[in-house]
Amino acid sequence: MPTLSDSAPIKAKQPDEIWFTRCPVPTATGIAYKLCWLTESFEGDGIALRTLQESGSELGRHHYDHRLPTLIREGGNMLAIAARAQGEPTKLIGLTWIEESQLILARPDSGIRSAADLKGKRLALPGWSHNDIPSHVRGTSIARGMSLAGYKGALASAGLSFDDVDLIETPDRLRNIGGSGRDLQPRESGQRSGVGRLWPIEALVEGKVDAIYVKGAAALDQARENGLVVAIDLDALPDPRFRVNNGTPRPITVHQSLIDDHFDLLVRFLAVTLRAADWVAEQPDRLRDILEYETEGSAQAVDQAYARLHEGLHPTLDDERLTLFDLQKKFLFTHGFLDADFALSDWVDPRPLEAARALNAQRPQPVAIPA
Repeated sequence: MPTLSDSAPIKAKQPDEIWFTRCPVPTATGIAYKLCWLTESFEGDGIALRTLQESGSELGRHHYDHRLPTLIREGGNMLAIAARAQGEPTKLIGLTWIEESQLILARPDSGIRSAADLKGKRLALPGWSHNDIPSHVRGTSIARGMSLAGYKGALASAGLSFDDVDLIETPDRLRNIGGSGRDLQPRESGQRSGVGRLWPIEALVEGKVDAIYVKGAAALDQARENGLVVAIDLDALPDPRFRVNNGTPRPITVHQSLIDDHFDLLVRFLAVTLRAADWVAEQPDRLRDILEYETEGSAQAVDQAYARLHEGLHPTLDDERLTLFDLQKKFLFTHGFLDADFALSDWVDPRPLEAARALNAQRPQPVAIPA
């Protein structure tokens, strides 16, 4: 009589739904979803594709803690790295690099025209987030982390450091950003996340500081509305080390159990997003409506912020991106945004992305006409 030890391993039950989440930034995941490619790819198996941004439920908190086993996350690296540092069993399966308008803004009369002009100036430093979950305060203090990294890059490009400027702490703009998931839900105003309002615009307009860091399309709209000028364009700095920040490189992470139990579904998901990245590379001019939705910015701001979007949507795990990503991890640990440090090599799993590329190589590329 066969014994339990003689039987084949028990296969995990197919999930009823796969969740994904992304920040209000352009990603191949978001584009594939808006083209309906992801939904169509799984509906034949009776698997629903759901996004935390539109869930209308308490599950929104998992954008921050990554504790949903069937969740695929493509977004800013601060939250992904912080979740791993807090012991969540996640894996890094891809990195994108998207230039998305990282800027230092100033008033027109500031005299700041280059990174060297920051010497002796007052730079706004957003405060630590006030979070419902104390252990998440550091990792979800996104505006603070992005501002510090942006200033560090700009200053380093001119041979300067934090010793050469005054960092002026300003209040955190978003309260309870990770406690309940409320900031991921749709709002009557039409702005879904509020991330476009992260930056201490008022402190600059009122003269309390001389410059602020901002990122993305919505911030460009704010600068225009308030008569501010771009003093330093970090995207124009030639060395990519000066542009390393929350979104550069941007990670794709998953729960270990998704790899262990549903590897084929993860590979299928990645394959669809890779085809979406191909579609963007071939016709970048057809993206504006999708990007306005994803970034919460105007058409003008989207055109300015994401002119080079098509160049970096394809995820890789090449040595250059991993090296730059490790710089960001070390920066976050050094400046107190992580509970603990960890070895980046232990986090990386290249198998899903390799399998997704192989799957796409075996099938013709789809042609889609977005609505």
